Parts: sequence; C-alpha cells; structure tokens
Amino acid sequence: MRFTKVFLQNWRNFLRIETNLSERMFVVGPNASGKSNLLDAFRFLRDIAEPRGGFQQAVQSRGGVSRLRSLHARRPPEVIVDVGLDLDGTSWRYRLAFGQDNVRRPIVKEERVWKDNTVVRERPDERDREDPARLGQTHLEQVNSNQAFREVAAFCSQVRYLHIVPQLIRDPERYARNESGQDPYGGDFLEQLARMQKEQKRTFDSRLRRINDALRVAVPQLKELRLERDETGHPHLRGLYEHWRPDAGWQSEDQFSDGTLRLLGLFWATLEGAGPLLLEEPELSLHEAVVRHLPPMIWRATRKSRRQLFIATHSASLLSDSSIAAEEVLILRPTQEDTIVTVAADSEEIRALLDGGVPMGEAVLPRAAPAQSEQLLFKFSD
Repeated sequence: MRFTKVFLQNWRNFLRIETNLSERMFVVGPNASGKSNLLDAFRFLRDIAEPRGGFQQAVQSRGGVSRLRSLHARRPPEVIVDVGLDLDGTSWRYRLAFGQDNVRRPIVKEERVWKDNTVVRERPDERDREDPARLGQTHLEQVNSNQAFREVAAFCSQVRYLHIVPQLIRDPERYARNESGQDPYGGDFLEQLARMQKEQKRTFDSRLRRINDALRVAVPQLKELRLERDETGHPHLRGLYEHWRPDAGWQSEDQFSDGTLRLLGLFWATLEGAGPLLLEEPELSLHEAVVRHLPPMIWRATRKSRRQLFIATHSASLLSDSSIAAEEVLILRPTQEDTIVTVAADSEEIRALLDGGVPMGEAVLPRAAPAQSEQLLFKFSD
C-alpha cells in the first residue's frame, strides 16, 4: 500500500508541483529548498486522519493557514494537497483544498475522494451549504462520514515521521510530558519501548535482539542492550560495552553517542508499523561506511511490510547504493518565488552520467547544490 502521486498547490514554498511516487523516494536539494515541507504534506494528512488529531489541529499546529499558504500564492488562493494511492490493488485519490474565514479559522473549500476513478465523496455538499460550520472539519477525520473511503483514512493515519534528536532521548523530563507516542524527535522514544515491553514482550525481545545484532556492526564494542526502569519508574536503555573489568562497561542512554541513539531510533522505526516511513537526514552523526548501507538495510528490514519510504538527504554516501534508481530520486530546486521538483530520471544529463558509471550521489547532488556555494570561502576572508 502506498502513495502513487502527489500534487501540491500553494503549500508552503511550493506554488504548484505534481510528481509520481515510487515505493522508495529519495529527496535532495539545498537547505531551505522544501525537503521537510514536502514530507510534511504526508504528515499533514496523517495528523488529520489520526484519531487524536483532526483538520483544525493539523492546521493550527503549523501556525495556521497563513503560515501554510505560500507567500507567493496568487489565484486560486486555496492550499491544495492532492494524493493518489494504491491500497491493496485499488486505486484511490484524495483531494483537500482549504483556506480560512474572516476570523482566520481554517475551512474546507473542497474535499473529494475517488475510488477507481469514480467520485465517492464531493464537498461542499447540500448539508455543508445548509450548515457552513460543517466545513470546519474534513470527512477524512470523521468515522461517521468516511465509511465509503475508510481505507484511505486508515492508511493516512499510519504515516510515520522520524527525525531523532539524541538530546531529547537523554532528557528524562520529556518522558513524563509526552504520552501521545507521536513525538517524531525521540522525546518519548524510551516510553514507546517500555510500553511494548509491557504489552508485547515477545515481540519486544525479538526486535531488541535484531537491533542489537545490527548495532554491533556499527558499534562493535556493544555486547548487549537492555531496557530497565529506575526507582522513579522512568525507562532507561542499558548497554554493555566490552571491557576488561567485569560489569565496568555498562552505560545508560545519557552516555550513548549521538550516532548510537540515532541508529537505535532508525532501526526501531523500520521494524514498527506498516505505513509510509518519512526519514529526515538519517545520515547525521553516522560514519560514511554505515551510511552507505542504510538504504539496503532499511529496504530489507521493511520487505515484509513493503512500507513506502521517503528519505530526505544531503549524503552522497547514502545515495551511492547501486539499487537506487533515477526514478526514485526527487530533486528540489528553489527559485525566487517557488521550488521546482523534478525526477532525476527526467534529466538527460543525469541519465548520461549514470549510464557512464557515475554513482547516483555524484550525479545528482551537484545539481541540487546551492547556487554559488563556493562564495562561502570568501565571506570570512581577510
């Protein structure tokens, strides 16, 4: 099950983009070109469909319609998120256009759903016109209204975004403050592990063994991982590192390196869930030799669930894996008013380089680099 296409209009720094999507997508571009904003369109749908979310919360948590709408938006002024989906062989399409009313309250301008090219939901409908307050909610989030396309709502709610910040895992105060299980930055990561350990111990033990085996490749000294609660009830990871003194090598997560914690979060995310997984710069804090093997490792870890992967990256090493096809790479190029999105396969220059044996990273990243980046050398010169 996956997204097959995305169309965005007036969404953040994208005036208008439309592109097909593969089972894996690697997103590259300069800083502030919109990589995070592109991934956030899928998070936005998740936040609407998620039982604890909804349209109003999804918009307001992003600063309101004014923050979401492109600064260069003209006519039509609505923000549009439109996606195609393939769910167990059935073709779906979901389209949401929204704006705001006179008091800046988000309102639905258009909501449409197609199943195999047949419209199964179209708003505003007669009831919306009779009661405009209904347009403050989407049908995607309403169980009593989405029966005809519940598969779409269920799929969108499974989207998972991950960008582990090691400092948040080390902050014990954050555990008590976040009980939602939805913190993509790792603030409740250890609580997530502890919940599974309590509720699904066999699954937890199996995953932790697999993660430990994988981690030992990147951290050879790490012999064993455990999850234990301290006297106050807070969970902590404990790692046994090889040392000549018995029991001298036990460390807790506050002593783990950034790279170890990021790998832990990454490995756990690949084994958890079946919905699309959105990863931002998974190469951070990791050695190039490890980064080079991340794409095939993640692909193999998710081969049973066949979950769709979106990976935003600046790393040539990560893109060096020979299995990455040009159809799987999206290149973002900012202009003065917009960001243009192209598929690497559509570039004759990139295809020629790949045919000549140039690795994907070397073929793509120079064409996704900031203009005149070499000028940085002169900005602090005497």
